[in-house]
Amino acid sequence: MRKPVLALVAAAVVAPLTPVVASAATASSSTLRWGECPADVARPGLECSTLDVPLDYRDPGGETIEIAVSRLASADPDERRGVLFTNTGGPGGAGLEFPAILRDDLSVPEAVLDKYDIIGIDPRGVAHSTPVTCDLTLAEHPTNIPLFARNPADVADEAERVAAVAEKCGSSETASLLPHVTTANTARDMDRVREALGEETVSYFGISYGTYLGSVYTSMFPERSDRFLLDSATGPHGWDHSHSRMLGRGVEDRFPDFAAFAAARPEYGLGETPRQVRKKYFEIAAKLDAEPRPDGYDGQAFRHVTFANLYFDRNLPALAETWRALDTGEPVPASAGTKDQAAPASGIPSDNYVASQLHVICNDSDWPENVWTYQFHVAVDRLRHPMFGAAGANITPCAFWPSEPAEPQVDITDEGPANVLIVQNRRDPATPLAGARQLREAFGDRARMVTADQGGHLAYLQLDNQCLNDLATDFLVTGERPNRDVACEAEPA
Repeated sequence: MRKPVLALVAAAVVAPLTPVVASAATASSSTLRWGECPADVARPGLECSTLDVPLDYRDPGGETIEIAVSRLASADPDERRGVLFTNTGGPGGAGLEFPAILRDDLSVPEAVLDKYDIIGIDPRGVAHSTPVTCDLTLAEHPTNIPLFARNPADVADEAERVAAVAEKCGSSETASLLPHVTTANTARDMDRVREALGEETVSYFGISYGTYLGSVYTSMFPERSDRFLLDSATGPHGWDHSHSRMLGRGVEDRFPDFAAFAAARPEYGLGETPRQVRKKYFEIAAKLDAEPRPDGYDGQAFRHVTFANLYFDRNLPALAETWRALDTGEPVPASAGTKDQAAPASGIPSDNYVASQLHVICNDSDWPENVWTYQFHVAVDRLRHPMFGAAGANITPCAFWPSEPAEPQVDITDEGPANVLIVQNRRDPATPLAGARQLREAFGDRARMVTADQGGHLAYLQLDNQCLNDLATDFLVTGERPNRDVACEAEPA
């Protein structure tokens, strides 16, 4: 009975001083033919096109796939600097609608909208860009966040399940695309889009996994990189096994925010102090491990719901309601903890998000292949990060992936222009501060980092930290970065 709950949780979880650039007056004309966008992403002012790119860049004259591109044109051609590529993370996140989301939902400042044509892309394998599939149902693979393992037997059981997932990916109708869906190839696709747009350089705004894609692009094509804003960084190696294990640390970083929230609200009955709320977490988890509920909640689902709802402050009341119901044995409110996942548009496989995410994370790096390695790491991380460490360290389909990485990972180094700004919440459960610091160190003087004393995933325009938001906007509009890394204080409530 746990599978349906975890499937719903997956939906809930599921971030210079510039070189010379081509101005609006000197940029060559685009070879893309702009027209209407697919109905599921259409918004006023948003135009769409497609571009054929090589499936395998080692064979540039061979088979091609299609990349879907969108544009929200600058509202002021006299102010236009160039193009701002965007990425919504995931990996597996669709991007065609994102330029309009920045304008309409996140209220990106008008100065940014004037400065750039904002470009959205569905990365290769995703949504409207020749999508991949593993022919999976949600019950077969409800989430790409590893499941909590209580003991070595849980890891062995999970190994059997995820091996079957990997096998289905390797035998699906799009299996011929499988080895080529990588971050490096997505960066190459971005450069083909840049060329088709007639731009000498591009600026970039990427969130979550999109920080890794941006880091890879500006490392592969430093001379074509203008201003790169990276929000909520995965670290210099993307979503590899070490990043997955870091999720345990992320929950420990973030949980005090929820504990303080719940302790200040006695109506939830979860404890009068943050320490008592933390103790309640382990009590509920142990109870559900021993006796799962008829509605599908067991210890794994409880821990997963908690992780998912730590992403954003707006989810904390729903999380507290879920805990209260699970603690008292009452029904979990329909609005608390989980939400339905919208069906993909026609022609996009129903499992495209999880399938394309698996393709990227399993192809990008070489994951351990021995079950005992994961059993050892689970044992270590259960002690190191007891709330969620035994989930982040657990085995995934990447251990059984039917393809070895086609090329070495791109090195993120300090070679290139000083044109990167990283913005980061101090208490991020999904891309912890420790990973952002590693990326900052890898970039050296190419980068500056702005941290904000706040919790949750994603920083720029997501929370009302004027210090961080202003520094990020100034960077996009003027190219000016702080002289040194900046720590922004928490904004008053």
